[in-house]
Amino acid sequence: MGAVTTMQRDHAAAKAAPTAAPARLRVEEVSLHYQTPNGSTFTALDKVSFEVPDEQFAVLVGPSGCGKSSLLYLTAGLAEPTSGKIHVGGQQVEGPGVDRGMVFQSYTLFPWLTVRQNVEFGLKRRGMPARQRADIVNFYVNEVGLARFADNYPKQLSGGMMQRVAIARALANDPQILLMDEPFGALDSQTRLQMQQLLLKVWGNSKKTVLFVTHDIDEAILLGDRVYVMGARPGRIKKILDVPIERPRSLDMVMDRTFIDMKREIFGLLHEGEEEVH
Repeated sequence: MGAVTTMQRDHAAAKAAPTAAPARLRVEEVSLHYQTPNGSTFTALDKVSFEVPDEQFAVLVGPSGCGKSSLLYLTAGLAEPTSGKIHVGGQQVEGPGVDRGMVFQSYTLFPWLTVRQNVEFGLKRRGMPARQRADIVNFYVNEVGLARFADNYPKQLSGGMMQRVAIARALANDPQILLMDEPFGALDSQTRLQMQQLLLKVWGNSKKTVLFVTHDIDEAILLGDRVYVMGARPGRIKKILDVPIERPRSLDMVMDRTFIDMKREIFGLLHEGEEEVH
């Protein structure tokens, strides 16, 4: 047999070499300044840069007022950065778009529409045929466990159920990235735990790229593949931590040494530099 050619060796090496996951979200030197009533300038975000690979569950954690939600709103195209750029799927964000799904902490459902109609809303606006809409809506209503409540109105639902509808509505539009702004912050502790488990299940099935904002360290570790720790004002990324805990995850992991050590590290980063109060 003839010798292996250089081209064959190069091709084999390329197939064997691991490839980095492409960035679904890229934040480049993003700053956000506000003009205060007294004429001074307030810096909410200061030259923030990071990337979120495709299919990753990324969590932004930080103290209140550090700019977490502002960064999410900029990514959603609901506000514009003072400087810097944000790209989703290689395209620069220049306003809202169907490539980004948003779930807020407050219940943003249309009260005059049923569960089914809320989930269908974006699809209908895009002109999708009725049969195709119905298939997608039925799938996601079942996915979040609300098939029996599909014809109920928001006022007939609990807080946790309304957030299930919001998640189903966001996913039904098949966004490139799902943006979640403390979606479980207003829920009681038991419902919050249930919703975390539901989100992990739905994310495991959809493998959407997620950028999730929280101030809860336990929630950040439980949900995330990677935790982006933000410092206090002006908002900056202090450290990026990979979560070395295998999936699927359960609440039992809070007793694991790895979980405890990571929680301690994040807590230390969040409170680093604080002066003691006497």
